Amino acid sequence: MANKINIGIIGGAGYTGGELLRILVNHPAAEIVFVNSKTHAGKAVHFVHPDLTGETDIQFTGELHPLMDGGVDLLFLCVGHGEAEKFLSSTSIDEKIKIIDLSQDFRLKEQSVSGKRSFIYGLPELNREKIRTANNIANPGCFATSIQLGLLPLAGAGLLGEVYTTGITGSTGAGQSLTATSQFSWRANNIQAYKTLTHQHLNEIYQSLHQLQNNFPASPSGTSRSFLEGDGGRTGDINFVPWRGDFTRGIFISSQLKCDLGLDKLNELYKAYYNNHPFVTITKERVFLKQVVNTNKCIIQLEKQENNLVVHAVIDNLLKGASGQAVQNMNLMFGLGETAGLKLKATGF
Repeated sequence: MANKINIGIIGGAGYTGGELLRILVNHPAAEIVFVNSKTHAGKAVHFVHPDLTGETDIQFTGELHPLMDGGVDLLFLCVGHGEAEKFLSSTSIDEKIKIIDLSQDFRLKEQSVSGKRSFIYGLPELNREKIRTANNIANPGCFATSIQLGLLPLAGAGLLGEVYTTGITGSTGAGQSLTATSQFSWRANNIQAYKTLTHQHLNEIYQSLHQLQNNFPASPSGTSRSFLEGDGGRTGDINFVPWRGDFTRGIFISSQLKCDLGLDKLNELYKAYYNNHPFVTITKERVFLKQVVNTNKCIIQLEKQENNLVVHAVIDNLLKGASGQAVQNMNLMFGLGETAGLKLKATGF
């Protein structure tokens, strides 16, 4: 390709930075100009990400000069929550440089502006046309992605009411910083519920579902964000219980709600919604995590007993839930094929 996308990465030493590098070093349209890390400047990236040994000789840098003179076309922010806003506020960046932020700093509409930059919520299955013309993208959260993909077709048809969701994620969902619950001794042969009914991804989920079904609340109950103007009632809520699992990567979501539509009609509804979205597959077979780990795919299965509907959705939290989706957004922003660099096969055994 004659004109490649010149890319800079801020915060390249973590899990999302490492997965982003793994995709981009083999992406046909990508040229990595620099990978910034405060703690690893001068070291080869494969020193921190050994899976990249033999893939690239690029080194981490502490320099940010390409941001001042337009030396890159696109900047990925792979920093912690709250750090992206601080970085943009304190760093001079050429206005022509596009940004994809993988933190949660700009996902909500009321927090989507930083200086002269405004961010579009980067869930392609919801906002693909807006993403194509955007200069700045707020990449969705991992749990948010999997829950939303399971519910968007229902919201689009106005069928959402009260939803009860459980989801389990692997240890990489907690990030690379060592905590008591991310150590092998704790995770092995162990699971735990955490952030019950209060997970930070709930706000973006409500925002997206309301975008398709305007009588569904725009925010969780008990928050200060108003949803139904002039109407004190709520048509439903997302009652979400997340779990920590004893595996490294992947998310398995099960959402239960009442629905009178028959299972065949529901499968038709889901297939129609995702007909032109290459990374979402609807199946009637039982789904499991290994089908999606190491891919940018989401696989959805519907089950129904009487009027009780259960929607299962599985993704890789580091790919479709983070870095893979970020590259999917990059492809859309730069007019590339949506699947470029992302035709990845799952490891089935």
